[in-house]
Amino acid sequence: MASAPAQQPTLTVEQTRVVLSEVIQAFAAPENTARMDEARESACNDMGKMLQLVLPVATQIQQDVIKAYGFNNEGEGVLKFARLVKMYETQDPEIAAMSAKLKSLLLPPLSTPPIGGAIPAS
Repeated sequence: MASAPAQQPTLTVEQTRVVLSEVIQAFAAPENTARMDEARESACNDMGKMLQLVLPVATQIQQDVIKAYGFNNEGEGVLKFARLVKMYETQDPEIAAMSAKLKSLLLPPLSTPPIGGAIPAS
C-alpha cells in the first residue's frame, strides 16, 4: 500500500532567508568545506564528474539543514527547496543575493574566452 505524498513545507520569505543562511553556513563548516574540496579535486573540472561527485555531496549538505524545516531527506526535498527559493528570488533582494552565493558554492567558476577570441596581430 502506497503512502500518501508528504505535504510540501511552505516557508515565508523570512523563514526562507533563515534556512538559506543556515545552508550557506553549513557549506562553510570545515568538515563540509573539506568534503566539497575533495569532491571538486576528484572531478578535475569535468562537468560529468562534477555531477557524479560534487552534486551528491552538495545535496547531502543541504539535506542535513533543510530536513529540520519539513523537507524530505531525499534529493526531492532539495529540489522543492530550490523551487521555493527561486520563487522568492524575484520578490526579495536578500534571498536573491544569498541564492547567488549558494550557486557560487555549488558551481565551478567558468573560464571565459578572451573577447574576440583571437590573438592580436603584431
